[in-house]
Amino acid sequence: MIVETVCSAVAAAGLGIAVVTAYRKRYLTATRIAAYALVPLGLVMTGVVEWLADTAFSPVAWAGFGVLGLSWLMFATTRTVERRRGGTRKDRKAAREAAAATPAATASGASAPALGQAPTRGQSPAPRQKPAAQGDDDFSDIEAILKKHGI
Repeated sequence: MIVETVCSAVAAAGLGIAVVTAYRKRYLTATRIAAYALVPLGLVMTGVVEWLADTAFSPVAWAGFGVLGLSWLMFATTRTVERRRGGTRKDRKAAREAAAATPAATASGASAPALGQAPTRGQSPAPRQKPAAQGDDDFSDIEAILKKHGI
């Protein structure tokens, strides 16, 4: 009973503020304040406030909220685990069967890559060879360019 009285008083005060705002020629704001003020009154008249008051003070209702929270937590946990594992059990089984059915991407006797053969396990890479006359080649190119330009 007291909750209904408080809601009615809040609605009356809100409507009073809306009247004062309308007197100041701010009609749009006054209409918005009146709309907010009528919400608690409408909730009292429909019985929602009484239902909420009964629910708030009921231990059975709070136990029900606890059960709902527990079930949501269980759903979220199973969904997280399912995402980390890569789907359901059927999905994982189908992926294993598909991987076993397809041949390997490269056969054991496949040719070496175009950039050179990588050393296999236990084999050291081939040492790099230095060009014999690298310095002479560089200067001969420069000399040819200079001669071309007449220098």
